[in-house]
Formats: sequence, structure tokens, C-alpha cells
Amino acid sequence: MEYYSKQISKLIESFASLPGIGTKTATRLAFHVIHMPKEEVDTFANNLTSARENVKFCKECYTLTDSELCPICADANRDHSTIMVVENTKDLAAYEKTGKYTGVYHVLHGAISPMLGIGPEDIKLKELIKRLEGDIKEVIIATNSSLEGETTAMYISKLIKPIGVKVSRIASGVPVGGDLEYIDEVTLMRALEGRTEL
Repeated sequence: MEYYSKQISKLIESFASLPGIGTKTATRLAFHVIHMPKEEVDTFANNLTSARENVKFCKECYTLTDSELCPICADANRDHSTIMVVENTKDLAAYEKTGKYTGVYHVLHGAISPMLGIGPEDIKLKELIKRLEGDIKEVIIATNSSLEGETTAMYISKLIKPIGVKVSRIASGVPVGGDLEYIDEVTLMRALEGRTEL
């Protein structure tokens, strides 16, 4: 039995198709939009359409941007000789929030996963290798600590080392506030290997 009219049901379905949005949240969002002033709904709809039409890859690092170069690649004060390789734009944003990294990025848009049929040619690896033709001193691999992230990191390392560019991997280990008794062996091993002098 249908509880809502066709238009409301379609709006709920649209919200529910988004990742992480269940039926209850989709219903709440749909009713919120219905009760918004018309001007706000128009602005919201225009923002969706405009973002979909105008957001593209940065021609340098392949993050998502609405101009030819993203603000980071366009910044002359950044260290363009150091590239941090991340899996997606959200990872880039996470590092930028720290305010400590002053180099530039390269966004792969995925990770190698033979189980999912994602190979090296399916992510932005050729583009990374092309960037290394410039004056690059170091590539920092900051892929996730998952099986796919580790596979991608090893693959990139094997590609870059023969070129003569320094390759490093971000440290990983015990999270702040984590109790050692609940942490798996691989994480503890990585924490031990990545230890620093006090």
C-alpha cells in the first residue's frame, strides 16, 4: 500500500538512492525539501545541476574541481616537488585539514582490487607516472591500510623506484585513544615498525 503520493514517493526514492541514506532518512529529507521555501529549493536544485555539469578533474592532480587547476595545484607557495598519492578527493581533504602538509597531491580515484576487477589501468596511475617526468623529489603514498590500499602502494613503489624518485609510505598504527588489547596484530606490527624517537 502506498502511503504517499507519487511525487513524494519519487522524491523519497531519489534520496534513498544516495549512499548511506536509508528509507527513514530519505523520508525525512523529502519532507524537509517539500516544506522549504521555493527559492531555497530552486537554489538547492541549481547547485546539484551546476555541480554535476561543472565539476571535473584538475588537469594536474585529478582531484575534483570546477576550474582547470584546483586551488592546491594553482598555489605557487606549495612544494610542487613532493606529491602525496591518495585514493580519493575525501582523503585529500582529510590531509588538508591537518594544515601540516605543504606539498601537492595526486588522486587515484580508486585502488587496485583484483577481486573487484579493478586493475592499474582503471585508476590514475599513468597520469602519476607522467607527472614524474618533471622535477619531483618525493612521492608519499597515502593509500588506505586495507588490502587494496597496500596492494596499490606496493605496485606504485615498484613503478617509481626505478625512476630514481624517493618513495615513502605514511606510517600507520595505533589510533589515538585506542586500547592496545583490542588492536589487531598487523596494526600493532605497523605501529612498532613506524616508531619514532622521543
